[in-house]
Amino acid sequence: MEEILKEVQNGTLSIEDAKKKLATYEDLGFAKVDHHRKQRQGFPEVIYGEGKTVEQIIAILQAIKAKQNDILITRISPDKADKILGVHPELTYHDMAQILSLKVEEKREKKEGYIAILCAGTSDLRIAEEAAVTAEALGSNVRRFYDVGVAGIHRLLDQAPAIQDATVSVVIAGMEGALPSVVGGLVSHPVIAVPTSVGYGANFQGLSALLTMLNSCASGISVVNIDNGFGGAYNAVLIDRLAQGKEE
Repeated sequence: MEEILKEVQNGTLSIEDAKKKLATYEDLGFAKVDHHRKQRQGFPEVIYGEGKTVEQIIAILQAIKAKQNDILITRISPDKADKILGVHPELTYHDMAQILSLKVEEKREKKEGYIAILCAGTSDLRIAEEAAVTAEALGSNVRRFYDVGVAGIHRLLDQAPAIQDATVSVVIAGMEGALPSVVGGLVSHPVIAVPTSVGYGANFQGLSALLTMLNSCASGISVVNIDNGFGGAYNAVLIDRLAQGKEE
């Protein structure tokens, strides 16, 4: 701010341009893009793609990119992704996660710690990949442990040492949602439980898994909303950053 004010004082920057540089958000009419979020929270604003038109998404991402910020757009269907990539081919589409991303800033050297992303079954992969890609885009190391549900508990136990070494685990499960409770009893770090809508009728589109996770008897488990892989990953990244001394 001081540098901007000095430029105005020296006549090298107009008052109008200074106001734009000092603005904490940009009003696009249909959206107010929060350019100050990275300063407040450490990460730029993330675009939730579902329910937005292609034109709206492109306008928002262009505003974010103009500030030299990374781009992360969640819940993007393949047809929307194709149209956006036609205008911005520099973005990467992660089809399983349904995420578009762009790393504008150079990668900082990552430390050795990692987030463990676990999912119970292959049907949970879309949410698991949403979590994994989000965590990677936000700067954390990730290790994936897929198809390790309680129906074949030996598959999980075989991976237990590597999972225990993580700074935090994001555990994704549908059906009855029992996997986070089992993992919570095996590890000494926080567990973020993500219920999915995968399951038969009495699963109630993920409600039974959500209630199981909320009622877990294992300590150290926090629960996010149904199918919210992004939210689970975001919380895990905050924990990972603190654990590795990355608080900024």
